[in-house]
Parts: sequence; C-alpha cells; structure tokens
Amino acid sequence: MATVSPIGDVKNLTLITGGARSGKSAFAESLANRIGGQVLYIATMEEIVDDKEAVERIKRHRERRPISWKTVEVPFDVHEEIVKIPKGTTVCLIDCLSLYVSNMLLALNEKSESAKDLEDPIQESAAKLLTAIKVRKEIHFVVVTNEVGWGIVPEHQLARSYRDLLGVVNQQFAHSASEVWLSCVGLQVKLKPTLS
Repeated sequence: MATVSPIGDVKNLTLITGGARSGKSAFAESLANRIGGQVLYIATMEEIVDDKEAVERIKRHRERRPISWKTVEVPFDVHEEIVKIPKGTTVCLIDCLSLYVSNMLLALNEKSESAKDLEDPIQESAAKLLTAIKVRKEIHFVVVTNEVGWGIVPEHQLARSYRDLLGVVNQQFAHSASEVWLSCVGLQVKLKPTLS
C-alpha cells in the first residue's frame, strides 16, 4: 500500500469522519449552516432508481438540507466540479469521500489486473481533489468520509482493497485539513487542531 502524501496545509478544509449512522452528515450540514452564505452540496452518490434503500437515504438527506442550497451529483472527477464552482459560494460540502473512492474503485476494478492498478489512480484523484480545494481558498470545504477499518477484516479481496485505499485517502485528507472531527453515536470530538 502506498504511503500517505499530503499536499501541505489546506486551511479552507474541514474533514469529518466516523462510522455509519454516527451523525457525520448532520454535523457537516450544521457546520455549513453556521458558516453561512451560499452553500453548494456535492453528492458523490448517484441516484439509482432500482435501489430503494439508496433512494430513501438520498430523500432523507435532501429533506434535511435548506432549499437555498444548490446540489450537484458528481460521482467522478470532483476536482473538475470544484473548478466550476461559481463566485459567491462560501461553503462547499462534499458528502462523501468514501463513496467517491468506492465509485472510482468499482470503475477501475473492471479493467485492472493488480492492486497497484487501483492504488495509483485513486491516490492521484485524491491529490487532485485536495489541490483543487486548496486553490479555491475563498470557499470553505467541509468533506465527509467514513471510517471502515475498525471492524472485521473483509472476506473479499475487493472489499479489503477498498478498506485499505480509503484508509490512505482519509489520511491524506486528515493530514492536509486544518480541522478534523470524529463523529461517534451522534457526538463529535475534535481531533485537529488539538488543544495545547
């Protein structure tokens, strides 16, 4: 597995991590509301009408967000969408990094022959996303991700690759972010910056 290569301090980035149903997204939305102004919500999950559970989850998320927020679905190349964010946007909430990595992994897995074929392009995309965020310093970015390595070791090779790749990407973002929060049972703990 590749080593973490942060791109330096990204002062306009807040990362929120935690397990499933830990309150990450609701906390991210409350942070975006507190910052105020024009909010762009980038959803990395595409709506698949045949997946009733996913449709219901997307519906709940939409109902929670203020109607003034603009939402775009961007399953791939999120860095390209960031370049196009209109002036006047004060906050961009990306929910979530873990689905973004999953989207890339599934697309690459169809034509890859080794774990290395998956690793390099995903880390490169993560670095492009971090760079795009850093360049748009007038916008505060709130990025949500998942902790997936705290449970049992997955049975299947693809699931193990996902766990490992997401862990490395999460580290890239955490090392670069100015602020990192861990969400657990609906409560949040600030991991960075730590109190001295």
